[in-house]
Amino acid sequence: MTAPPSRPKKNRALRTSLIVLALALAGAGTWLAWPHLSGSNGAAAYQFASVQRGDIEDVVTATGTLQPRDYVDVGAQVSGQLKKIHVEVGSVVKAGDLLGEIDSTVYLSKVDASRAQLRNLRATLKDREAQLALARIQLRRQQALMAEDATTRESLQTAEANAKSAEASLEALRAQIEQNESSLRADEANLQYSSILSPMNGTVVSISARQGQTLNTNQSAPTILQVADLTTMTVQTQVSEADISRLRTGMEAYFTTLGGQGKRWYGKLAKIEPTPTVTNNVVLYNALFDVPNDNGELMTQMTAQVYFIVAQARDVLQVPLGALSQIRPLQPQGAGAGTAAGERPAPRMRTAAADGGDGSDAGRPGRPDGQGRGPRAQTGAEAGAAGEAFRRTGRGPREGGQVAAGTPRQATVRVLRPDNSIEERIITIGVSNRVAAQVLSGLEEGDRVVAGAAAAGGSQPGGNRPPMMGPGPRL
Repeated sequence: MTAPPSRPKKNRALRTSLIVLALALAGAGTWLAWPHLSGSNGAAAYQFASVQRGDIEDVVTATGTLQPRDYVDVGAQVSGQLKKIHVEVGSVVKAGDLLGEIDSTVYLSKVDASRAQLRNLRATLKDREAQLALARIQLRRQQALMAEDATTRESLQTAEANAKSAEASLEALRAQIEQNESSLRADEANLQYSSILSPMNGTVVSISARQGQTLNTNQSAPTILQVADLTTMTVQTQVSEADISRLRTGMEAYFTTLGGQGKRWYGKLAKIEPTPTVTNNVVLYNALFDVPNDNGELMTQMTAQVYFIVAQARDVLQVPLGALSQIRPLQPQGAGAGTAAGERPAPRMRTAAADGGDGSDAGRPGRPDGQGRGPRAQTGAEAGAAGEAFRRTGRGPREGGQVAAGTPRQATVRVLRPDNSIEERIITIGVSNRVAAQVLSGLEEGDRVVAGAAAAGGSQPGGNRPPMMGPGPRL
């Protein structure tokens, strides 16, 4: 028997092993070189936003209610039954218009009695005047007779006393007449108060009494209705203690209403009340401003979403706040970034390509140890929180002091370069809010900046690479 040939089998096994090894090496090389071949340079690990032009406002928001600036609670000054109400809610009235009537029977009778008594006193006055004239005549007669020694001194003295008594009686009667005239004026005033008149031009906004109701003014003045001038409304806004320090009298403000379809009403802050209201341990301060309401669109007790404009800029470059990091005060001109005494050095300019050659590992989210060679991609929530803290307090992460709204500051942003690498850049920002910041220098319109990490699929290492090849078919 001849032995089976072993050399061809060995050659076949060697050839199979070489093929499998070549395929494995080719797959590994393709997987490692994929970022260079695709030209992404790690850009797929981030979300980008474009620098755009638009308007930006830094505002303090609060909720308020609308109240008429001028209003009067119309009440009753006399007691009695409310006989008639001549208006209803929504009626437009003028000063002096009749609003209601109180039963005036008692007050009319008092006026008639006072007038009759006054007429009686005036008639008595004429009688006393006549008696005074007679007493004076008798006094002159007695004086003439006494000059001729034709009468007694007792008769002269009696005539003098009668004249003085008539004069005193006349003066007392005149004082009584004045007193009765005063009482008559009070009775006539009470009679007039039974007719309730409008004290101002305006609109009847509420009626709290009912026709036929008995009003008692002995203890307190009952309110019948309220008249308000609705041509000018006051917005009473409650501002939290965290934002009240940012408000200034005279600053511009506007508000929207629930049914206003986004329409804005503008005004200027008129007053900040120093005494707060505390509700559930929340301290709120009242801020008031007026707005015209000539067309009557605004009504009492409407809810208003109020915006106090702290700073604003029109038609400027703006970048999302989530793309900013390390917000800090502006460095003095000519001073090196972070070289001033007591300040930390500014981060060096770096690119993704410089950090890792291909840039694929620079700041890549999802690394197990979190030690990427590039800076970690800041999430939108983290950047937004840091930017909002600086916007509200004027303090950076490690700085003290306070700056005015819209003051130029420095921030770090990561920019996508034309070769798809990522570059850190220090820019100057101005007005900022919870969403975006004004770009004063360092960026151009259309630049793309890193706004956060990409979705889970694209943020993992190799998320933009093809899948690893298997060991290949068995031969």
